[in-house]
Parts: sequence; structure tokens; C-alpha cells
Amino acid sequence: MKKTFLAILILITQSCAPGMLGNLGLNQTSFAQTDDEYSAPTNQLNKTRELLDGASITFPTLTATGYAVVSTQPGQSIEQRRLMAIRAARMSAMRELAEQIHGLKVDSNTTVIDLMVQNDTFRGIVSGVIRGARTVRINPTGSDTYETVLEIDQDMVAYLFRQAQSI
Repeated sequence: MKKTFLAILILITQSCAPGMLGNLGLNQTSFAQTDDEYSAPTNQLNKTRELLDGASITFPTLTATGYAVVSTQPGQSIEQRRLMAIRAARMSAMRELAEQIHGLKVDSNTTVIDLMVQNDTFRGIVSGVIRGARTVRINPTGSDTYETVLEIDQDMVAYLFRQAQSI
């Protein structure tokens, strides 16, 4: 019984030429197009999932530079002011890293009276946590200014990205 059914099935499939499928309103290209139409959303979903998983993202090394003037720092001696300038330059670089990672919120207010601007104010607010920043260098630039360069390497950025995803 099985052999007879199999023989009939083979006979039917061999006798159906591409021209006969055309008579039924079906052709092989319509099957291929339908497969592509069904697989396109799946492919897009897979690409989106891969992007959100972070597996295909190449993470940059983030670098920030901060500056501070020695003479404007509080302190009783020049050595204390130098140390305070180095600390202020480091904090300025941290703020720059926070801008790169978390963005900058800008608030503004403009007052117009009789089609003339009377008052225009704006402020930028940075808020965030910086982890894994490494001091690359601290240099005096000129006689009264210090420069501090901080960096968060690619591995740390990738780690922080994956930690943020898990929250």
C-alpha cells in the first residue's frame, strides 16, 4: 500500500511541469517572492534584536579634557592652589564625560516685548554617574593652567552598556 501511494505521488510530481503550474495560476517565482515577503520582517527583527543585544556594536573609547586656572583656586599657598586646580580640571573632564554618555539637558527662556527680545537666558544641566574613568595625563599648560585628560576604554563602555541593558 505504501509503495503504491509513493509511486503515485512520484508520478504526479514528475508529470507536473512548470507550464502546468502556470495553468493553475501558480508559478515557481510567486513561491519565491512569497518566501522573501515572509522572511523580510523576520530578517529585520533579527537585525534589531542583534543591535539591541549589543553583540554587533563597536564601542568607542571615550576621552575628555578638563582645564582649570591655578590663580583662581582657593588655598593658602601656591601648592594648595595647584592641587585644587588639578582637582577642578579633573572634575571638568568628568563633566565632559557625563555629557558624552548621558547627554546635555538644555533649558532656555526668551522674553519678547513689542517684537523685541528683552531677555534671553539658557542653561545646560548635566547629570549622571561616571564609572571606570582613568586618568591619562595631568599637564601644566602655560604658567597658570592645568589640563587633565580622562578616558573610559572600549571594554568598560561595553560593560556599562550591557549593565544598563540588564536593568
